[in-house]
Formats: sequence, structure tokens, C-alpha cells
Amino acid sequence: MQINVNIANGKIANMKFLFYILPIVAGVAMSIQSGINAQLRSAIQHPLLAAFISFIGGTLALGILLFFSKQSMPGMSVYSGIEWYKFIGGFLGAFIVFVALISVQEIGAANMFVLIVAGQLITAVLMDHFGVFGMRENPISIQKLLGILLVIAGAWLVNKK
Repeated sequence: MQINVNIANGKIANMKFLFYILPIVAGVAMSIQSGINAQLRSAIQHPLLAAFISFIGGTLALGILLFFSKQSMPGMSVYSGIEWYKFIGGFLGAFIVFVALISVQEIGAANMFVLIVAGQLITAVLMDHFGVFGMRENPISIQKLLGILLVIAGAWLVNKK
């Protein structure tokens, strides 16, 4: 497990290990975030405001990182050539945070996240299969279908009362 970082010219080398660890850490952060956001919702009795406050915190964090970034900013002309759908990530993020915020207290963190993971896995396999959003085509296989079925079965078991 060697990690060599070469940030010269904006390139990061030999960090594949991190690309396996960071999603696990992000999953931990998502679980904690949903609990914290649900507590904020309860405290202020306003789910949309709680989601908005969450995004203000995230926006501030990204603003600080952007301020200290050494990467140059694209010129304004670059933005006019970008397809409209490439700008909706924030809207999808807001939807995800809002749904997690209103669902976690009703069905619990484990139930909510196993359903999120099932939705993510089904969508990701279809996106890979069809090569959407510039992804390399990676056809659906029997192994992947079995994996999806196991996740769905896991979602059912976790949600079963």
C-alpha cells in the first residue's frame, strides 16, 4: 500500500489506494450527515431550511478550498459551451440531502441507506452498461445481476420488520 503523491502540474500519481478508501469514508460521512441534518430539522422544525443550512455549510467549505486552490479558473466563455444538464449536480445533491433529511427519522439510517445503495447500484450498472455521461461501456453480466439481486435482498432483509 504505497501512496506517492505528485501534485506538480495538477497530476496525482499512484493514489489508487485512496480511491478505494475515500468512498468508504464518504459513506461514513453520509451516515453521520443524515443524522446531524435530521437533528437540525427537529431543532428548527423546517426540513427545507435545514437542507439549505446544510448546503450553506458545504458551499462555505468548498469556497475555502477553491480560494486556496492553485488551479486556474476557466474563462467565462467556457461555460456557454457546456450542455445544460452538466450544471444540475447541485440540484440532485439538494434532492438527496432533502430526501435523507426527511426519511432518516421515519425509517432509520440503516433502512434509508440500504435503499439508497440499492438505487445507486441499479443506476450505476445501467449507466455503465449504456456508457452514459462519457463513461466507458461495461456490459451487464450475470455476476452483476446477481450482485444487484443480493443488494435488493439485503434491502428487503434490513427493512423487514
